Amino acid sequence: MTTWPDSRWPESVREEILQHLEGSYPREGCGVILRGPEDGAWRVCPLRNASPWPTRAYAFAPEEWLALCLQAESRGEQVATVFHSHVDAPPTFSAEDRAQAAPSGHPLLPGVSYLIASVHRGRVVWVSEYEWMGGDFQTRRV
Repeated sequence: MTTWPDSRWPESVREEILQHLEGSYPREGCGVILRGPEDGAWRVCPLRNASPWPTRAYAFAPEEWLALCLQAESRGEQVATVFHSHVDAPPTFSAEDRAQAAPSGHPLLPGVSYLIASVHRGRVVWVSEYEWMGGDFQTRRV
């Protein structure tokens, strides 16, 4: 049984994320959740991890990220959440995560939360969510 930070995520969204992250093991999986403009529907968009160290870091494949951003813009969607996994490690917001999400001390994607899943032996066991508050990423309060 996977523990999630809160119940705002529909079961279908949670399932899609779990499948992608577990299927990526032993590499970190990654992607984003988009939010629709009119109906507020969630869309899970897994992305290829292009990091040179995929077992301990993630980086969106640039061509996929650009294509997704252009598609989302044309559909009026917004990036709501970035998600990724930590392989055989806790779902904490690491120094590497911070450096990638806010390299100059300010978030690259303001208003976007970060879901981090702990994947042990190919199974997601815990998910934490973080948001920018008070000059740093903090655990999202429900």
